[in-house]
Amino acid sequence: MSFAARLVAAWYAPRLTPLTLPLVPMSALFAGVVALRRALYRAGLLRAQRLPVPVIVIGNITVGGSGKTPLVAALASALAARNWRPGIVSRGYGRRKGAGGEAPLLVARDSDPDLAGDEPVLLARAGFPVVVASDRVAAASALLAAHPECNVILADDGLQHLRLARDVEIAVIDAARGFGNGWRLPAGPLREAPARLATVDAVVALGRDEGAGPPAWPGAFPMTLAGEVFHRVNAPEVTAGADAFRGAGVHALAGIGNPERFFAQLRVLGIAVAPHPLPDHHRLGATDLALPGASAILMTEKDAVKCGGLADDRCWYLPVRARTDPALVTRVEEKIRGRQAA
Repeated sequence: MSFAARLVAAWYAPRLTPLTLPLVPMSALFAGVVALRRALYRAGLLRAQRLPVPVIVIGNITVGGSGKTPLVAALASALAARNWRPGIVSRGYGRRKGAGGEAPLLVARDSDPDLAGDEPVLLARAGFPVVVASDRVAAASALLAAHPECNVILADDGLQHLRLARDVEIAVIDAARGFGNGWRLPAGPLREAPARLATVDAVVALGRDEGAGPPAWPGAFPMTLAGEVFHRVNAPEVTAGADAFRGAGVHALAGIGNPERFFAQLRVLGIAVAPHPLPDHHRLGATDLALPGASAILMTEKDAVKCGGLADDRCWYLPVRARTDPALVTRVEEKIRGRQAA
């Protein structure tokens, strides 16, 4: 197991471990820097930049996946159904900077995920204008220049990117993993204290198995990820149900924030797999697919976009969609309509 994987496992242990205990002084420093930066914005010494259209930020207070990107896609679709014209900005975590360096990059359906990031490519394939840049203000400005029809912007992640003024903040919790050991980075998985959730406009809790994990945040909107139909990676028009993978020799890859969630979803579908957890945003290579004797290799859609020409007929991905309470969309729309009225 890599050091990164051991560290993540230690973060979600019930208490500090020999690996995380020495990191506590750095956690105190990290928390102090975060608090100071937020105080500078509150005092007006650092200024957030407001855009001409409403901004919705979907983020979390922990490191790693919690269902942010599926929620962004679902919320964008729901707003589009209510006659909004959403655009999406993202940092494009893990991407390799191209010749343009830090310049905002307009993402297309066929963009190279190495340059654009895997999640932004997924969002572009969902049919939305997407721009990536480390500076979300620059990304949003570039998006509005390229797509002046957009009248609302969703930021995939960026709860801590305070330079981008926002009209709605949504924090997503992975209810199965909760807040880990409760410590700030790097001794624990927290970017901010759980009390931060009391200041956002909505908390969304990605579902958990009955009786497992900590309770969801009080008043949180529930969310589940649904998906039952697999697509062949090298021919997405070819589909199959779970029954096709209930034999022997089925392997599963997952380079997401919480790989166990994908493996658990496969088990719920009745598929027994040999699991291969990978680091989040892992760039798949030929060695990852070199699984002798594998009758099928199942993966997330996020992993599939990075396969390129490596995938053979054994490789299948499972698209998922977020399901949440329609009242969440209503709350968001009320907030952004209030911004327009003002």
